[in-house]
Amino acid sequence: MSDLLAALRLARTEQVGPRTWQRLVAQYGTPAAALDALPDLPIRGRIRPSIPSCATIEREIEATRALGGQFLTLLDPDYPPLLRHIPDAPPVLSILGNPAYLHQPGIGIVGARNASAQGLRLAENLATELADSGLTVISGLARGIDSAAHKGALYKRGLTIAAIAGGLDCPYPTQNAPLQAQIAQMGVVITEAPLGTAPQGRHFPRRNRLIAGLALGCVVVEAAPHSGTLITARMAADYGREVFAVPGSPLDPRCRGSNDLLRKGAILTERAADILPHIAFSTPQTLFTDLKQTKSTRDLFASLPPSGTADNSPHKGDNVQQKQSVNKNLIRPATQSATPADPVKQVLDLLSFTPIAVDDLIRRCQFSASVVLAALTQLELSGQVTTYQDGRVGLTNGQAETNR
Repeated sequence: MSDLLAALRLARTEQVGPRTWQRLVAQYGTPAAALDALPDLPIRGRIRPSIPSCATIEREIEATRALGGQFLTLLDPDYPPLLRHIPDAPPVLSILGNPAYLHQPGIGIVGARNASAQGLRLAENLATELADSGLTVISGLARGIDSAAHKGALYKRGLTIAAIAGGLDCPYPTQNAPLQAQIAQMGVVITEAPLGTAPQGRHFPRRNRLIAGLALGCVVVEAAPHSGTLITARMAADYGREVFAVPGSPLDPRCRGSNDLLRKGAILTERAADILPHIAFSTPQTLFTDLKQTKSTRDLFASLPPSGTADNSPHKGDNVQQKQSVNKNLIRPATQSATPADPVKQVLDLLSFTPIAVDDLIRRCQFSASVVLAALTQLELSGQVTTYQDGRVGLTNGQAETNR
């Protein structure tokens, strides 16, 4: 089995999310070895993992390549460097375009779908200025501000990246199909969804983290309160990226969310000159090193809605944290009768509903980091532990009795 085939089969397994994929591969060495081990691990609800067949994934690979697309996995050196360093980096990406462009420094521009004419013009002009400065413009190919940002970057043949929620063969909205084709020729279209995936509300939070993870910073142009745009801004802050916001009229509800970002510490932005001094504009080899030296805005956005949902829970929309019903008998008999030296038992005993950083958990355990991570993988797969967007872990809702 090829590395790509194994990586895709593991990534397309329903019970395996991005964090679990990484932990399984770290624990077993390769995606193929993780696949071999997966059927013997305790899975949520005692349901055996639904691993796609080799034939199914081979058809996806062939169809993607026939479309002109290609794949990048976390195992590939060409994987985008900034995206690689977010805690829930997608294990596999499908792309149309030149993957080298994913290594160029970029800025995200996001905003309202029902944007005002003034907002559209400002987003387009800002994207053109950023492209002129040598930066890649990253957005989500949605109506409104996203489309204006892509068009502004393309105006002078600048680079732009479109992160989409569906498959490469499912442009959304449909009227943006020509724009997606143009971006594929002159930039990059990127997604983690397989071919044939029609965009749905639950897919967009994942798309939003692609924008936030690929960019050095994110500019918000018109955003209503509790909108998906604000979720993207929060994700960018969680990843240590700069957050910028364009001020708008207090009488326009489309600007209340972006104005609130400014009150919470976002950088006021009217033109590209307001952005450039605040970002690590560097070579691809030093992007992540330079980024870690920039000021994190995470603490300034503590009151924003949570940026994402748990690793393996289905996304039902922006700013929704799913609650899962857990069977009290999920732990196998061997675990229930375990001695105090059992790492799974000890990790479970140390966890509560209040999330804790994994590093803190490791410090409190008598086991090595690799053993603790392996235990967390087993507990996540069984549905007893949830990993949150910021990397902390805690008991899944309904798990208190199981742990006592």
